Amino acid sequence: MERPPGYTVVSNPAAALHGNLYVLFTGESQTRPNHRIGPKVYSFYLLHHILSGSGTFTCGDEVYELRAGQSFLIPPEQLISYESHGDNPWHYRWIAFEGRDAGELAASVGLTAAQPIVDTGTNRRIAVLFRNMERTFRKRGAPSSVLLRSTGYLQLLFAEYAALAADNGDRLMTAVEDEEALSRQVIRYFSSQYAEPVSMESMADTLGYNRAYLSRLFKQQTGMTPVTFLLKLRLDKARLLLRERTELTIEQIASSAGFQDPLYFSKQFRRFYGQPPSAYREAMRQL
Repeated sequence: MERPPGYTVVSNPAAALHGNLYVLFTGESQTRPNHRIGPKVYSFYLLHHILSGSGTFTCGDEVYELRAGQSFLIPPEQLISYESHGDNPWHYRWIAFEGRDAGELAASVGLTAAQPIVDTGTNRRIAVLFRNMERTFRKRGAPSSVLLRSTGYLQLLFAEYAALAADNGDRLMTAVEDEEALSRQVIRYFSSQYAEPVSMESMADTLGYNRAYLSRLFKQQTGMTPVTFLLKLRLDKARLLLRERTELTIEQIASSAGFQDPLYFSKQFRRFYGQPPSAYREAMRQL
């Protein structure tokens, strides 16, 4: 079969000395538009790293849209197919490997049939390690040296994937912590400003965030929208004043709790507590 221009593959010139971990071959290809492999199965692990272009990778029932900077792993005996896009075909490198430790090595960085993709971002060391594997095979040398270098480069490659996974986990934890901190900021803002005519717009502007983003994040964290939280906060403050400041009128209490319209205050109070403010105050006096 004629190989397309830009296609190279180099096999490991050294025979496997043991069955723990062995690199079979490595290669590189600038694929043609709509270049397709499969559906088929391999008897070994096949790891691709995309240098440029885009395409789709199908593993089981999942279809992944992949681009430059991503790697995808084909596990053995798994039905797969992959295809370059017609207008921006893939340029990728690959490494085939096998052995008793191969599955454990892949799983250690989270690469499995259920999650066969890793995003390497701007990490250039990934592509360099693929290239070094090819140079090792082309240079040949003593078989023991080739074996040690090839398995070493493979392990270094997976070490890079492990570092990326750890960084992503740290960023995810930081993002979660940041979201919780931002929700606390919203609560502090409303708790100190509830008596003023605050709005979502003014609050978002003060905190320096988009209103829709703040509202969505706050609801995810607390189970209620900022508007509902502010309303409940004002009503709780009003209920406290109704119990403790008997000299204040209903209108004064409404204003003190941040309600500009006494009628709106009475309507919302009845909606949440089942009785008007005056009836609540009288009930408290009877206790």
